[in-house]
This record gives sequence, C-alpha cells and structure tokens, in this order.
Amino acid sequence: MARILVVDDEKSICSTIEAALKSAGHTVDVADSGEMAITIMRRVIPDILLTDLRMDGMSGLDLLGKAREYFPAATVVIMTAFGTIDTAVAAMKNGAYDYLVKPFTPEQLEHLVERIEEYRRLREENTKLRDQVDALSEPSAIVTQNPRMQKVLDTAKKVAVTDSTILITGESGTGKTLLAKLIHDGSARAKGPFAVVNCATLSENLLESELFGHIRGAFTGAVKDKLGRLQVADSGTVFLDEIGEVSPNLQTKLLRFLQDREFERVGDTKTIRVDVRIIAATNKDLEREVREARFREDLYFRLNVIDLHMPSLRQRPEDILTLADQLLARSFFSTGRSPRPLNEAAKKAILGYGWPGNIRELKNALERAAILCTGDQVTLEDLPDRVLEHTQPPTAASAALLAVTQSDVSLEDLEKQHIRHVLSTATTLEEAASILGINLSTLWRKRRRYGLD
Repeated sequence: MARILVVDDEKSICSTIEAALKSAGHTVDVADSGEMAITIMRRVIPDILLTDLRMDGMSGLDLLGKAREYFPAATVVIMTAFGTIDTAVAAMKNGAYDYLVKPFTPEQLEHLVERIEEYRRLREENTKLRDQVDALSEPSAIVTQNPRMQKVLDTAKKVAVTDSTILITGESGTGKTLLAKLIHDGSARAKGPFAVVNCATLSENLLESELFGHIRGAFTGAVKDKLGRLQVADSGTVFLDEIGEVSPNLQTKLLRFLQDREFERVGDTKTIRVDVRIIAATNKDLEREVREARFREDLYFRLNVIDLHMPSLRQRPEDILTLADQLLARSFFSTGRSPRPLNEAAKKAILGYGWPGNIRELKNALERAAILCTGDQVTLEDLPDRVLEHTQPPTAASAALLAVTQSDVSLEDLEKQHIRHVLSTATTLEEAASILGINLSTLWRKRRRYGLD
C-alpha cells in the first residue's frame, strides 16, 4: 500500500479523496495549500503526491517544481478541471507522472494508484539491476579468508540488525565505505537511503549545510532552500566518512543531533526531527585526538558504541591474490577486453609489495595493468614502477599462498604454514589464537599435530 499526500484548497475534496484512498488501504495525509504540503513532506516523504492544479497561494505547478527539486522520490499526479488539460499536459512535461480530470470516480483514482505502484515497483527493480551491474566494477567487501576480517564481518552482521551508532576505523583504502554499505544493506533500513558525506572534502560552512541543510538567504549564495543529508536520508543511514576532520563547532552540533536526533537548518529556527542511523569512519586515532583536545570526548563515546577496525591489506596476505584476480577481471571487463591472468612473477611482486594505499591502491595498479597489457598474461612490465621498486621477498605466509597457485598443495599444508606464520608474529598464544579465530585448546592441538610446539 502507498503513502499518499492529497493537496487541494477545497477541504471537502480532500476529505472525499482521503476517505476513498483509506478504504483501499492506503496511508493518507491531506493539505489545503502548497505551503502546508511542503511542511508535511519535510516530515515524511509520500510515495504519491496528488495535487490540484489551481490553488490560492502556491499553485500545483509551483508545488510540482518544489517536489521535483527537494523530494524526487515522490511520484506527482496533477488534478485539473477539463478546461486546463493543456496546462496539465505541460505539467507532465515538467515531471508529473499523470493527471486526473475532475470530477473522477473512486475507481478511476484507485486504478491510477495501482498503475503508479506498478511503475514504482518496476523502477525499483530497474535500480537494483543497475546496482548489480555497477557492482561488477567494485571490489567485494565480503570475500575473505583472513580471520581478523572474518571477525569484523561477523560482528558487522550482528550489529546490522540494530540501530546502534557504529565507528569504523582503519587506514585509507581498506574498504570502510563498503563495510558501511554492507551494514546498511543488512539492516531494517535497507530500503531507505544510504547517504555518504565525506567530511574531509568540504569546508566547515559547506559541511554544515551539507549535513543539516539551509534556508534561502542563510548566507551569501544561498539562493534557495536546501535539504541536508540527514533529512534526505530519513528512515535510512548516513555514513560520515573521515569524521576526525570535523571542526570543533560542528562536533558540538553533531553531538546534539546524536543525543536528540534533532537539528535546525542553517539560518532557520525550526527544529527538525529525523530517524537516521549514523555510521562514522576515520583513519585517525580518535583516542589520541581526544587526549590532545582536537576531538570531543563525549562525541567520541557517542560515535563509538560499536567499534569495527578494518585490517590493512598487508595484514590480510591470504586475501591479496583473490582480490587481485577479482579486481583485474573487473578492470578488463570495464575496458571491454577478455580477462587475462597474472603471471607468476607478477603474483610474487604483488605479494611482496606492502600496499600502503591498501585495496584502493591495488585496484588502481591492476586497472593500469589491464590497460597496458598486450599479451596473454599480465606481467611485471604492466605493473606500476613503485610496486617493482619496493617489493620485498615474500613472507612465509605469502610463499605458501603462492605455492597453492603453482602446485597441488593440500589445505593441511597451507594451514600448517599459516599457523607457523601467525605464531612467529604474535606476542602471546592468546593473541595467536585470536588472530586465527580459534580457542587456546584448539591451537594447542594443532601445534601438537603439526609439530609446532
């Protein structure tokens, strides 16, 4: 069933339409002016906006323009008398879905609503299909063999079904945005918006406007009202990337929002309340930022209800070649060429490089390789010079992973190599067991089995 906003300056018409739509099971709001309709839509965005064409004050055409600008998700239908059909047709050219000629019957109205619901369903399926195609060019945040990463994903799956605020930490390029989207998609808000705000790319004033919105005349250049991301993403999720870059003034406003879920647009005194989930991310050590008085302690604790730390790519050696194969295939796909594999020398170089830029750097390197590759395999010559210049001999774990691609190494041998590597780097057996994702008793049995005591 749809949520419908009916707008007509004749209250009797509003009441009649409201009764007909409610009897069909729809949720209905009514407004007797365009201004009142805008006020209602700021609180809740309808699926369908059914508005009269001629009204005192804001006309139906003016309301259509506002709706298309600020509430693009709403499907607009114009109600009109017979003598203004030409104007209604013009409205359709400006973005209205259809028009109804007064007087109309409840059956005609319900038939139109059913047609709109089918149209919206098809549009939603279209969007999902486009997202699936777009996903072919993006690395997966799910596939991993690394125990640390698996633990992060397990925790993310558990907290996704809650509304808890989440702080994702980790180096740049580790996939924090992808993890945030994964959490959103696994939540009850999955059908709602997922808004991304990069706090590091905007000045303080622009970031405040981006988050909270502004009214016309609030500052130089504010020629019209603007909704902020927090309002646009109502019922969804807002992802605040690089939260450590937010100024002290904005930190205070964000704290107030996290406490009360209320805010005012820049230049406005009206309080707006929204229902959004906040996921924040940073590559900074926020605890140190708090100690050095650059980040509010109370805001830190409000954000850090659930802490998820993304391991760097060099901490996930068992994932590097899998990610490389995926990213390389997608890079060839995006250029319209048949995929080509990495040769053994290129694999060794990729495993031996430290990848300070993490998955983002790996993706860029392989995109370059896909463009430059002229043979049947991707070679050292196709990789960036920095990868070749800073390649170190492969670690024991990397060597074992490479061996799997070259011969019929058993999973048992691979497990033995991996446990030996973890034991050589961990400071305690407890830490080794945690990295491996097993308990101490299991680790003791495996050490004994493989002669690693």
